Amino acid sequence: MFKNIKTEIKIVEPNNVKRRMMKKAPHYIAIFSETKEGYLTNIGFMLQQMDLFLSRNGIASCWQAFPSPKKELLNSSNLKFIIFMAFGKPQDPETMHRSNIEEFKRKQLKEITDIKNEDELLEAVRIAPSAANRQPWLFTGTENLINAYSSKSGFTNFLVGKYPQMDVGIALYHLKVSAEHFGKKTKILSDETAKMNAPNGTEYIASIELK
Repeated sequence: MFKNIKTEIKIVEPNNVKRRMMKKAPHYIAIFSETKEGYLTNIGFMLQQMDLFLSRNGIASCWQAFPSPKKELLNSSNLKFIIFMAFGKPQDPETMHRSNIEEFKRKQLKEITDIKNEDELLEAVRIAPSAANRQPWLFTGTENLINAYSSKSGFTNFLVGKYPQMDVGIALYHLKVSAEHFGKKTKILSDETAKMNAPNGTEYIASIELK
């Protein structure tokens, strides 16, 4: 999403991971990053591409908020560790994916956007994953320029401090894929007007231009 932010991605085995409360997975993707402006959104945008790629190819995957890297892995990069994604072959490939849209526990479109007549385009954003399924995002604008905001509030300081901006990166990638599916060209940019007019309780992240 932001090419000027240096990142590093490693595929690691379970013995490199402090799992805490989480079950053991066969493999993990560990992602590291520079801590420049927008780096969390950039990570969400990048790693969600891998999440969808693995899913498309019959490999189960899951974002991992609680596990942390062991010392050897942490010291293997000069960049800051951000998050893990677990992946591996599913126990039952037949039940790996939801069979019905109603199985997604998500907000209604009217709760996350005020954009009219673009429900089909924005449905992919509505079902995007987020930490604890909180969907801490708001999308405003028009059919030609959509602005993305993250919520400034949450139920713990832990989530507020890190995940809303990353979650918006995930949602932005879903929006990009959806727009391209409907034959639109996309460009991610920063819009000063949208930034200056952020709705109460939100923080401006980025905009997507659609043509």
